[in-house]
Amino acid sequence: MQPRLLLRICFSRRTLKIGCLLLLIAGATIFIADRVMVNASKQLTWSDVNAVPARNVGLLLGARPGNRYFTRRIDTAAALYHAGKVKWLLVSGDNGRKNYDEASGMQQALIAKGVPAKVIFCDYAGFSTRDSVVRAKKVFGENHITIISQEFHNQRAIWLAKQYGIDAIGFNAPDLNMKHGFYTQLREKLARVSAVIDAKILHRQPKYLGPSVMIGPFSEHGCPAKE
Repeated sequence: MQPRLLLRICFSRRTLKIGCLLLLIAGATIFIADRVMVNASKQLTWSDVNAVPARNVGLLLGARPGNRYFTRRIDTAAALYHAGKVKWLLVSGDNGRKNYDEASGMQQALIAKGVPAKVIFCDYAGFSTRDSVVRAKKVFGENHITIISQEFHNQRAIWLAKQYGIDAIGFNAPDLNMKHGFYTQLREKLARVSAVIDAKILHRQPKYLGPSVMIGPFSEHGCPAKE
């Protein structure tokens, strides 16, 4: 095809109209998904340890060990535990690759913050926010949880919890400023669209379920040592 003809096709009125229409649809979809998540979590997230209602289990959502989101989530989860706002911590993260284990990283970081190992339970199959939230109910039997992450993440997690019949509130870890968190915020907008598609259209379930685990003082599980 001649370059001049290709340019003429690419910049024809019809092509531009179609392109503009697709951009409008994409923009509207992102905006609607974003508003849905924000509205669903209104009055269900807290940033003050003294104000948040106490619950039995806190679900700590995973991040790459050592990054700034991870550190802030660990500090927040430890503060909630020491304030008596959660009795048990379920740490849920990705362990799908060799030498990459978010759950064990969270466990070790929490212990370093003075959280007893016996109150920490590990979910090694939290490959996505949806997986972590749904597995908290279907594997660990928890229907009433406090989700611990940054506010933008909590909004999506709480919306997902509602779709799968889970009563969830959120406690917000400190966020990064826009300069350092811009890429994450952009990715979050797309993740919200994906969450709506997964929950409302595809009705997706976690990648893995497995045997039930009881969270509590009489459980033999928790975070087993890994080689």
